[in-house]
Amino acid sequence: MARQGELVESGLLAMAVFLGTEAMLFAGLVSAFLVLRASAPVWPPPGQPRLPVGVTGMNTLVLLLSAYTMQRASVATRGEARAAMVRWLAATAALGTAFLLVQGAEWTALLGHGLRASSGPYGATFYAIVGSHGLHVAAAVVTLLVLLARAWRAPSAGECRRRVEVCRLYWLFVVAVWPVLYALVYLS
Repeated sequence: MARQGELVESGLLAMAVFLGTEAMLFAGLVSAFLVLRASAPVWPPPGQPRLPVGVTGMNTLVLLLSAYTMQRASVATRGEARAAMVRWLAATAALGTAFLLVQGAEWTALLGHGLRASSGPYGATFYAIVGSHGLHVAAAVVTLLVLLARAWRAPSAGECRRRVEVCRLYWLFVVAVWPVLYALVYLS
């Protein structure tokens, strides 16, 4: 909660500033992708494996579902429902982990088919964009697990409210960025 005289709680403000820089990072990656794609005579280049649109589409739904579970965890903190908050945080972490495992399997298959960062602009931009997002999801899952451990020991959900809200902002950012990246990299 904001202290008296404070307009915005400092953790939320810090996360908002951080997310602004993260938005710029992804805007730069997307810009580079668009420039390289526009300058290529054919995209994807001949001989490069096609990306698994269907599997990744289903994985996108998993990540979108995690936004719902994170929101439910946030709501549980306001209602002082500690057990519900813990369950929803655990569900969010599990969905995020599932997303990462599917992405890892996808990368393994693509590497096996010859798509590497050294394959040229197609491979380099794929791994830069999707890899950056994957690192962000991994960091968010670790953050969720730390938060979950604290929430498990907390005497009430209200004790975790600020931490859950800050984590929720980061999680929702990571979730919101993915459909844009999916549409851009996989569907275009």
